[in-house]
Order: sequence, then C-alpha cells, then structure tokens
Amino acid sequence: MIQIHPADSRYSSDHGWLQSNFSFSFGDYYDPENTEFGPLCVFNDDVVAGHRGFGAHPHREMEIVSIVLRGQLQHEDSTGHKAVTGFGGIQRMTAGTGIIHSEVNPGDEEVELLQIWFTPNQRQLEPSYETTSYDPALMKNRLLPIVSDASGPHIAHIHQNLTMYLSELDPGQSITFRQKPDRRTYIFVIEGSLSINESNHLNRRDAARITHETDLSLNTEQGATLLLIDLP
Repeated sequence: MIQIHPADSRYSSDHGWLQSNFSFSFGDYYDPENTEFGPLCVFNDDVVAGHRGFGAHPHREMEIVSIVLRGQLQHEDSTGHKAVTGFGGIQRMTAGTGIIHSEVNPGDEEVELLQIWFTPNQRQLEPSYETTSYDPALMKNRLLPIVSDASGPHIAHIHQNLTMYLSELDPGQSITFRQKPDRRTYIFVIEGSLSINESNHLNRRDAARITHETDLSLNTEQGATLLLIDLP
C-alpha cells in the first residue's frame, strides 16, 4: 500500500525566525492518527533565520538526525560536542539516558534543514553525537546511504534497524528499490517531482508511506532530489 501525504497536508507554523512544517505530531500539533510510521516519529522541515535557533533543551530516549539542505547549523551539547554542519553534512545524536543540546544558525543567511527523530531499538543508551559528510556527486541517479545501523565510511551510525538514503535523479531517469515484505518505506521529495510505480505522483515536499510493497520503481520526468528511509 502506498499512501501519499501532500506537502500542504502538513501542519505549518511561522514564528518569524522559524518556519516549520510537521509531517507527524509535534509540539502544539497533535493528531492521534498521525504520531508515527514504525520507529519514525518526527519529520520536521525547518527554515531558521540567521543568528537564531533552538536554545539549550533536553532530550531522552530518541535518535535525532539533522540533514542540512542549505546554510549552516551549529550544534552544541552537554557531552562537550560542538560542530557546524553545512550542505553535505549529517548530524546524528543519541539522546539515550539524557542530553541537553542547542541548534543555532551561526550565519547571516537562513539555514534550511530536515529534523528527523526515531525511537531507538535499545533504551538507556549512553548519549552520543557525531557528524558525517557525504559527496553530493555520489547521489546522482542512485541511492546513497547516509545513516544506517550498518554504518561505514561517510555513513552515520544509528541505534535502530534502518537506513536513510539520498538520491538526485536527472530528468528522465529512474531507479528501483527492492524492499522486504515485512518492512516499511518512507519517501520524501526534497525538490522536483517523482512517480512511484507509475501511478503514484509526488511533488516537492510530498511524502509517501509505503507498506507491503516489495518492488518500488522511482521515475522522474523533470528531475528530483529525494530522501528514502528503509524502516522496520
């Protein structure tokens, strides 16, 4: 089953310095029918003004991934880590038994990012943080792993049985993703437009929640940049 969630169906908020779109219940937005998709429980599409951000705040028992689409994002936490990430960079934080962190835009220009949270497959983990980078050229017309429990060079490690992929498809290109029948697939179109198995069309910022589908053909006429998450 392929469920399409259009971009304009998301909950939107505008705080002046922060513009957010929530794909799942978060903060002031709560819908009991829209709290999770497997271990995926937060998917926020944020734009933060220059020299503004999220001040120090706590987290527990959560895996948090930040993908910077443009601009810069500075992370600082109670374990002593501090880093600035731009396009091509990934931040992964394990909140575990408890961590305090801040995320701030250190530059003059806006930062645009995806903030994605997952429940971990273990509780009471020691808090940890890492930054990784990937080569955007390797996204061309293929699925490039960027986060996984089977981590490796340029792939952030996460405490959940999942893999996150980025891909940039040229106009007229297609790729195939073969999924196991007992797993879920989440697809988010960052830019452009995409068709899944020909009959399911997604535009910019649309998402698809997919179950019981083992062969996924992803096609684009105009070009597309997408995030695909393989989930238990």
